Amino acid sequence: MAMWATTLWVLFSLVQASPPREVSFEAADGASIVADVYGQGTDAVVLAHGAAFDKGSWKPLAKTLAGQGHFVLAIDFRGYGKSTGGRQDRALFQDVLAAVRYARAHGATTVGVLGASMGGGAAARAAVAAKPGEIDRLMLLSAVAIPNPGAMKAGRYLFVASRDEPLAPSVKGQFARAPEPKRLELLDGSAHAQNIFATSQSARLTTLILDFFPASHH
Repeated sequence: MAMWATTLWVLFSLVQASPPREVSFEAADGASIVADVYGQGTDAVVLAHGAAFDKGSWKPLAKTLAGQGHFVLAIDFRGYGKSTGGRQDRALFQDVLAAVRYARAHGATTVGVLGASMGGGAAARAAVAAKPGEIDRLMLLSAVAIPNPGAMKAGRYLFVASRDEPLAPSVKGQFARAPEPKRLELLDGSAHAQNIFATSQSARLTTLILDFFPASHH
């Protein structure tokens, strides 16, 4: 029995350590978006990076989510890595929507989106442009503001920022205008968006993410 348990653990570890699969898909305006795919399952999470980051920056979190039973897509926005622009250079929300639709087309029955900073603004705009029911959960991490947060269409919302970061007042303002059901979490410190993962608040942030994006099968 112990040998079987050891073998299963080794196999599990190998799966966990396996590198992501790279995929590409087209956004509505013709942009070509490249993403890293981790894990499998019917519960998808799209990860949208900030301006100073790229899809690879999500690797530790993506592996953790995959280990919890999620199908994870970490995208490179147009102009980052191998992703190329379309007819609208600044339409980053199209990149997020394309990832959401890719996940749906590949078996996802629920799709959550986590956007950080610039990626948070793009994710919020994607939730405005999305059809009802396309985005089940939207987490905005120190997200840049959009003009019409009240028009977002997602099943539920989680806003997160550091209490003392410069963007905190804007995040609170966006939260106030967002639809219900919604929740706001302010973490200790002044780190912005994905930089929080390099602080003492990393474990707290990761717990918030895992709790907000539950997987049906684990």
